[in-house]
Amino acid sequence: MSNATKMIKTECLWPISCELVKHEISTGIWVTVQWQLKGFDLHAKETFGPVISLQLYRDERTDYRFNLSSQQPKLFLVLDNVTDEHHPEVVVLTASQSVASQYLDGDYLVLSNTMPLAVQAWIEAFIGRHGELIETKKSKKRDGAGRSSEQ
Repeated sequence: MSNATKMIKTECLWPISCELVKHEISTGIWVTVQWQLKGFDLHAKETFGPVISLQLYRDERTDYRFNLSSQQPKLFLVLDNVTDEHHPEVVVLTASQSVASQYLDGDYLVLSNTMPLAVQAWIEAFIGRHGELIETKKSKKRDGAGRSSEQ
């Protein structure tokens, strides 16, 4: 029994299986293999695909709300793009688009698929327990900054 099957769902942690399928991409004479994210299994069965925990953080509540309010909420799976093509190395599963976007410039592959309704409800409950996070930006302006001093 692996560590993944010992994980249990809590109020901020949910082990989820990710169905990954290899997809060949042809460009001229070159053929590359890339992973596609086909879906999720909320029962964390390793036979379905790699199991990774979706973890919620209180400081990402605004990101979760933004995702949930979109037409089609997504989960984002980040894979290490330089591993061998037979066993993808999963880096993180997140419901935060801004967290996923931080991996786009590196040697990572960021995949997404529709968030299951049960996960949407679970995230809503998390936000309900901890409240909406309202981000306020502190102003660092000095008095008169940005205004012309000539009159």
